[in-house]
Amino acid sequence: MVVKTNTLRAINARRSILDLILSDHPKDCLTCEKNGDCELQRLASEMDLHHVLYEGKMSEYKLDLSCDAIVRDLDKCIMCRRCETACTDVQSVGVLSGVGRGFEAVVGPADLMPLEDSICVFCGQCVIACPVGALTEQNCRYKVWRALNKKDKHIVVQTAPAVRVAIGESFGMKPGTIATGQLVAGLKMLGFDKVFDTDFAADLTIMEETTELIDRITRNENLPILTSCCPGWVKFMEHQFPELLYMPSTAKSPQQMFGAIAKSYYAEKMDLKPEDIIVVSVMPCLSKKYEASREKFAPDGIRDVDNVISTRELASMFKEAGIQLDKLEPQEYDNPLGESTGAGVIFGASGGVLEAALRTAAEWLSKEELKDVNFTAVRGPEGIKEATVPVAGIDVKVAVCSGLSNARWVLERIQRGEAHYHAIEIMACPGGCLNGGGQPYIHGDSSILEKRAAAIYKADEALAIRKSHENPHIKKLYAEFLEKPGSRIAHKLLHTNYTARGHLCDK
Repeated sequence: MVVKTNTLRAINARRSILDLILSDHPKDCLTCEKNGDCELQRLASEMDLHHVLYEGKMSEYKLDLSCDAIVRDLDKCIMCRRCETACTDVQSVGVLSGVGRGFEAVVGPADLMPLEDSICVFCGQCVIACPVGALTEQNCRYKVWRALNKKDKHIVVQTAPAVRVAIGESFGMKPGTIATGQLVAGLKMLGFDKVFDTDFAADLTIMEETTELIDRITRNENLPILTSCCPGWVKFMEHQFPELLYMPSTAKSPQQMFGAIAKSYYAEKMDLKPEDIIVVSVMPCLSKKYEASREKFAPDGIRDVDNVISTRELASMFKEAGIQLDKLEPQEYDNPLGESTGAGVIFGASGGVLEAALRTAAEWLSKEELKDVNFTAVRGPEGIKEATVPVAGIDVKVAVCSGLSNARWVLERIQRGEAHYHAIEIMACPGGCLNGGGQPYIHGDSSILEKRAAAIYKADEALAIRKSHENPHIKKLYAEFLEKPGSRIAHKLLHTNYTARGHLCDK
């Protein structure tokens, strides 16, 4: 068989299809979030379409702004159904499917209910898959700009580990470039009072989570322990496996731990009121926007984290301000919440949270110095990784899952009694936070994820301290404020609980 794709007939068919799509597509390209990164826009340019051939009725749907993470604009849906594939096949969440017939056909939740009322976990993989602007992140840039103009507020920002190895791509840097110093310099130029590192809170998370892990192994209760750093995964668990909610660690995510410490310990040291501190997060993840809005993370009505912007949003802010990230001289994070270890850095890669916990657990259980901190068995791009790690005479069985369909497979095996582990790390996004819904688009090029991961581990190896419990500022935090891991005040500030959810979700 000979298939010709460049005949006049084939080209005219492509043009006709594009003409029909454009006839029912909004013409707000200049103000669309996907402007400059839209496949429909690119194809129209390639096919030299400069006017709308067909005029007629256009779809009109209410803009879905119900949730804090994702905006759904069905007027822009072209029925490619890539989002449905990401949601159902890759993530096994099953929120999105074809709705309606003919001209009325779109992709959305059942009965086109608001995303907030669905079982969506806000992972953002649908946003990555969408070739147009039908699914985009909830824009928080203007909130941050307004905050930066408030002279009566103390504005601090934290940056997640995966951001530093991806943001450079938006400024022409090669994938895998570690732009930590330039990232800090750019944020200081934007006007933040302090620039801190989420890796500090990642080290803090290890202190609490590993304490919980050792306690459960010692008691042989509530095993396996499941990591709880990923809010998309946690919400998936609340909806899909409510009977297993005793398994996740009660430790908050690093983002929320940072906010809690910033508005307590840091506020005291700076002689500031918690309500006068605005905490901004730069995250690779859209579900972090949802997480920050959960009522459980707003004690006394004061949110731990006030605003969350994605890596893409921060890149846009830099460009708005005329900041050329690739031209900046590197600067250092501020202290006391900017000092971190290699264990904190690797949180950005799939397997990193578990590896960081094993580094600390090995020393705490054996009471001996760990010579080789590299637990390579839990590294790699595979969606499911299993290993048995000898720790102080105990064969600790672990698993790492990235992508929620993989998490579902492992959890169902546990339910059937076919698998037994001591600890499991789960990240909602395939590949972990490096492939988060808020990262620069890779358009299916998996080699970019491999380069980001390699950069994460390179950053880990470059640091003098690679174990969370050896972070001097973490030690000082416990000595001056938190007393010890698992203390009463640590539980009050750094731990949470979970909610079994039905089909309709509440915050």
